[in-house]
Amino acid sequence: MSAVVRFDAGGYRYLRGVFQYSAGVAAESGYCIERAWLAHPLPLAEGFAAIESHLRSRGRPVTVLCACELRSPAPFSEDGFGEFNRAYVGALARWGIYRDGENPIARTNVCPVLEPPAHPVLVAFSYTVPSRDTGAATFVIAGGGEAPEGRPNYRDYIVRRGDTTPAGLREKLRYVVTEMERRLAQLGHSWLGAAHTQAYSTHDVGPLLREEILRRGAAPGGLTWHYCRPPVVELDYEMDVRRTAAEFCL
Repeated sequence: MSAVVRFDAGGYRYLRGVFQYSAGVAAESGYCIERAWLAHPLPLAEGFAAIESHLRSRGRPVTVLCACELRSPAPFSEDGFGEFNRAYVGALARWGIYRDGENPIARTNVCPVLEPPAHPVLVAFSYTVPSRDTGAATFVIAGGGEAPEGRPNYRDYIVRRGDTTPAGLREKLRYVVTEMERRLAQLGHSWLGAAHTQAYSTHDVGPLLREEILRRGAAPGGLTWHYCRPPVVELDYEMDVRRTAAEFCL
């Protein structure tokens, strides 16, 4: 589950993850990643239509889509998450991106506590465009929580499950930061290239940020803490990381 695969139709490589998303993407030589965020999040069907429209306006095919950012009403049960994921990849399959259980698209899907959406929505997406820039390479590391991907379930593998004491949260943060580092390294990058580091939790991780994230060099561009839950019940902490060449508001 750690292989890096070139996705030539998209101009990027991806770190193989699970069927619903890859663990991260990085632009190949001659390309860079841009990100578009929606001023008004859209239900998924409308969101995919917006993706297609924007890519058409940029003169790019839908296969260059490389990352999606979603928001859901509340954490899913294990079965509910599976059902949602199967519906989600259906759109990618129709675009010829998802094939034979392989999904190159990175993803973050978290659940806002305040003013949650009534149904899952698209809030942002990333894609590749040709580039002659020889500067810093671009990448998007998918959201990850304190449980390994690809196991029979999440519940039995959650780090310090149910323990939100300072010691429990510290171990959760360490696990997730280490996983982000692993993904970055396998795609040929490091924290030094990170422009945006996001944390998602409803627990008070503030006292832990200096030692577990800032002193580790995991937020060179600063850290944004979102008051959101991870997408599966009993997970308490999630992160993602990116560096893009440009960002647009649609």
